[in-house]
Amino acid sequence: MRVIAVGCEYSGVSTLIDALHKWGLERGENHHLDDHFTIPDAFHLSDEEQRAMLDMLPAIKERFQRFQIVYHVRLINYYEHILLGGFHIEEAVYGHRYYYPGSRQHVREYEPDMPDDAILVQLSARAEIIRKRMRAEPHPHQLVPDSDVEEILDAFAAEYGESTIGRKFEIDTSDLTREQLLARFLELADAP
Repeated sequence: MRVIAVGCEYSGVSTLIDALHKWGLERGENHHLDDHFTIPDAFHLSDEEQRAMLDMLPAIKERFQRFQIVYHVRLINYYEHILLGGFHIEEAVYGHRYYYPGSRQHVREYEPDMPDDAILVQLSARAEIIRKRMRAEPHPHQLVPDSDVEEILDAFAAEYGESTIGRKFEIDTSDLTREQLLARFLELADAP
């Protein structure tokens, strides 16, 4: 299964792909997992490396993200089982707002090179739920400020809507447990 999970910070993207990874392992499928598209990459980098990434000049951040997306288009074609958290859609939403203001990536150009069986799932939650999750479990380098939540939710919805990926669906995680989120995804993806 090739999955691209996208959504506002605190919408459940990492929760879903972590659950899918575990679900796959239980069935003998080891998904390649990349959930490191948000700057800084807290998935693979030390605290010192994360600080250095935050301090990079905007033009370097933009170039790094562009190269990272191209590299992962290659990976989504290479691996039969891959989970990508955020990926190109996240870059379209966050890049020009938080990493390199004013310079916008045109992510639609990458989609024709993705496999036909890729699944795009947009996760969302009501704004008050996102804010509640922010307060309950703050990320070390939180990206989305409280004041931007509605704008970011709308931006993800718009990017998802414009995506040309054929297999796609949305899940509102507002009232779902982790287990219910996984079950809902598997139902919509028609997974065995």
